[in-house]
Amino acid sequence: MEILFKKCRESAAAPMRATPDSAGYDLCSASDEPIVIPVGEIRRIPIGIAAAPARSDIAMLVFPRSGLASRHGITLANAVGIIDSDYRGEIQVPLINLGKEDFTVTCGMRVAQLVVTPFLTQEWVMTDTLDETERGTGGFGSSGLNR
Repeated sequence: MEILFKKCRESAAAPMRATPDSAGYDLCSASDEPIVIPVGEIRRIPIGIAAAPARSDIAMLVFPRSGLASRHGITLANAVGIIDSDYRGEIQVPLINLGKEDFTVTCGMRVAQLVVTPFLTQEWVMTDTLDETERGTGGFGSSGLNR
């Protein structure tokens, strides 16, 4: 499958996988200036591209990079971003600094990763009852911490 993309900024880079078997495509900052993310703050990082999947049942999911999160406390403010197949604006990544010191994002820095996935649409039907299951209404830790 192809995903068409266009540059919105001259410094933009195409999404690329770090290794042939990587699931995610690295997204790089295309900011004209370094962007400082103070501790506890959120900054939107421009990626500099817009994309158009070939099919309407495709979503592009944006995930944090594990190295930035584990080493610097830099992660996505929205946990996982969803880029809908009909969005044609510039991709931007909202990064939050949960670390202990300010962090500077420079042009070309890999700041997130994008995973392309199909999705299902369904019809929601209102009912008064649902089938019974072993779990039932148990949630939020109801299965315990250990096996």
